[in-house]
Amino acid sequence: MSRPAAPANASLGECRRSARQRLAAAGHPSAALEADLLLSLATGLERGQLFAWPERAVTATQQHRLEQLLARRLAGEPIAYLLQQREFWSLTLRVNRATLIPRPETETLVELALRALPADRPLRVADLGTGSGAIAAALAHERPQWFLIGIERDPEALAIAASNAARLRLDNLRLVRGHWSSALGNAGVDALIANPPYVRADDPHLRQGDLRFEPEAALVAGADGLMALRALIADAPRCLKPGGLLALEHGWEQGAQVRALMRQQRLEAIETLHDLAGQERVTQATLAVA
Repeated sequence: MSRPAAPANASLGECRRSARQRLAAAGHPSAALEADLLLSLATGLERGQLFAWPERAVTATQQHRLEQLLARRLAGEPIAYLLQQREFWSLTLRVNRATLIPRPETETLVELALRALPADRPLRVADLGTGSGAIAAALAHERPQWFLIGIERDPEALAIAASNAARLRLDNLRLVRGHWSSALGNAGVDALIANPPYVRADDPHLRQGDLRFEPEAALVAGADGLMALRALIADAPRCLKPGGLLALEHGWEQGAQVRALMRQQRLEAIETLHDLAGQERVTQATLAVA
């Protein structure tokens, strides 16, 4: 049974309880946290202020805004899109429905690059299909001596990445509109990093959960989910400097296929890393030194 909305002229405490109960009744495991986040967004108050002033009245406008946000969340819209932000690698990033929501498993790519590449050299590193700029921003933040290039085809997503770079003051991150590595010159970068689309077009998960709201072009990669991965691997030998690194996120069942594609391009030192859930998630390789 659905819970009723808070009464008109409700206090902060009443709105918090009502929102929490409605989210919990709908099966949201983080109902209390989400209720606070949405009420903070609707009222403009910090979460601590919600605790401190439970008797404070909520205006009709604020309550209407809360009801709109709750309706969207109860319909399944991801909390990150409602808040228009997401934490990634200790950074708060702006996101919207033009970008994927950065996920913890993608931090495996960041960890790999930081471990595999020398920290004390002015490397040129490209993040292909940068979206919100999450990977590029994390690397630029951790390695100020590196020069990051974030490439994105969608202009709305590129604008989000630019706003993140500006807010985080990442002067070593340049954003370029382009399609994958076609925007790069020959032997121009020390590393190519990417979290490309890798979901099959007929995957039933596309109609479930958060994926229903995320941009399909950033998720789906043809009938077998490998279209983007094939293109990136095929062009990597042209773009990379000798000894350069290629690191790609992929689906948990695609590791063997990605390794085979890399071998076809005569890439070396091919290795697949597992994410925190123990699934094959990122495969790396290097371009041979002539």
